[in-house]
Amino acid sequence: MTSSPQASPHSASLPDNGPPLSREEFDALFEAVRAWNRWTPADRGAWNRVTPDHVRRAAALVRTGTTVPMALPWNTVPGPDNGKPALHYMSDLGDVEAPEPSCHKDFIAVDYHGKGVSHLDALSHIAYRGQLFDGRTARDVVDAAGAHFGAVSALGPLVTKGVLLDLPAVLGTDWLEPGRAVHAEDVLAAEKALGVTIDEGDAVLLRSGHVRRRAELGAWNPDAASAGFHVDAMPLLAERGIALLGGDGDSDVRPSPVEGLHSPVHALAITAMGVPLLDNLDPEALSAACAQAGRYAFMMVVAPLNIPGGTGSPVNPVAVL
Repeated sequence: MTSSPQASPHSASLPDNGPPLSREEFDALFEAVRAWNRWTPADRGAWNRVTPDHVRRAAALVRTGTTVPMALPWNTVPGPDNGKPALHYMSDLGDVEAPEPSCHKDFIAVDYHGKGVSHLDALSHIAYRGQLFDGRTARDVVDAAGAHFGAVSALGPLVTKGVLLDLPAVLGTDWLEPGRAVHAEDVLAAEKALGVTIDEGDAVLLRSGHVRRRAELGAWNPDAASAGFHVDAMPLLAERGIALLGGDGDSDVRPSPVEGLHSPVHALAITAMGVPLLDNLDPEALSAACAQAGRYAFMMVVAPLNIPGGTGSPVNPVAVL
C-alpha cells in the first residue's frame, strides 16, 4: 500500500505523553520488574509460568469453536514500514518433463525483525547494557552461529489464556493515533470496560487499530511514531505475571518516552521480565469476533518455528473462542 499525506503521523502534532524519563529513572524501573534467577530452564523465561492447569483453563474458554488467525499476509512489497521485504518465488512450476504427478514448489525467506512480518521475539533478541535476560552477557552467548541462550527453539509452543485490550473499542474510536501511549490506567480501564482480568500466565494483546489506520490512510514509518505501551504500564503487567505481550505494533510507543532509549518496553519485557513479544499482528478479525461473542478472553495458541539459535520466528498466532 502506498503512503499518503494523510497517513503521516507528522501531519498533526503527536500526542503529549508527559515528560520523558531519564535513563536513571528507567534503570530503577528495570530493577523493579526484573525477574532474573527465577526459572529453570531460564531461556523459556515467563513461559515457565504456563502449566498444564493454565492450558486446561484456556481450553475451557472455547465455546463456539471460532478460530481467528492473527498473522499479516507475507509482505513482499517495499514501503515505509517494510524496508526489508520478504521473498517469495516459484522454484518449480511443474513444467519440466517428469513422471506424474507434476510438482509445484516455492521458496520463501525473510529478515523478519521489522515492521512488515508478524513474528515472535525470543529472549535472545534484546540486550540492555550488554546483558540478556537472566544476566547472561550477550557477547558470550550470541555469535555468528546464532543464540546459545534464549533461542526461540527453547520456547516451544504456548497455549494459554489470551486477553485482548481493544483500546479503540473502549474509547469509541477507529484507532489510536501514532504516538499515543497506553498507560497503566488505560490497561485498568480496558479491563473494566471489556469485562476481563489479566491473570498469571496470560498472553496480553494490545489492539491500537494500527492495521485499520494503515488500510484507510496508507503506510507510514512506525519507527518514527506508533501507538503502544508506555513504560509505566510494565510494573502492572509484571505484577500480574503475564507470559506473553504483543499487538498490532511492536508494543513500544514511539517516540520513546525514555531519553536515549529507542525501545524501552522491549528491554523491560524481554530482558528484565523474560516475556517474549509478538510484533505486527493483525487483530482486526479478533476484535470483531470478541465483540460478537461479548468477551475478550480466549484460548491463545502460539507455535514459533523450531529454529536452533534463532532470535525469534515468523508466526501465525491463533485465538480460539
